[in-house]
Amino acid sequence: MKSWSKHWKSSKQARKQRKYRFNAPLHVARRLLGAHLSNELVKKHNTRSMSVVKGDKVKVAVGDYKGHVGKVDDVNIKMNYIIISGMTAQKKDGNTVAIKINPSNVIITELNLSDKKRSQILERKGSKSTVKKSVVKEPSTKKQSKKNKE
Repeated sequence: MKSWSKHWKSSKQARKQRKYRFNAPLHVARRLLGAHLSNELVKKHNTRSMSVVKGDKVKVAVGDYKGHVGKVDDVNIKMNYIIISGMTAQKKDGNTVAIKINPSNVIITELNLSDKKRSQILERKGSKSTVKKSVVKEPSTKKQSKKNKE
């Protein structure tokens, strides 16, 4: 029996979704390492998300390290995580280890455009994309509760 099939991604079952992700070959797993772009980059490049690569500057948006900004030191395609500079944890024996972050939990604030192909991808995505204005729009600060309206 094959360990991976491209048809599992259309399944609604969580177990098949997990099987699809965990057993995906590297050329497919690379595409699963995407992250949202910051609002400034969305306006500039007219695209909402990109794959994270080594050298990108990112801001952690979810989790215990929320708000931490750093440069991507390593991208592990097989295990689906990234390592950000400056993010370490202390083990009980005193050693420090790098924190592994899922790329979906970060926002790219600065792109590493040293690769020409990545620039071409941005141009291609930007020309096709029709980014909704709600993505670019800043959240409003005026929130009224139901009690205040009465």
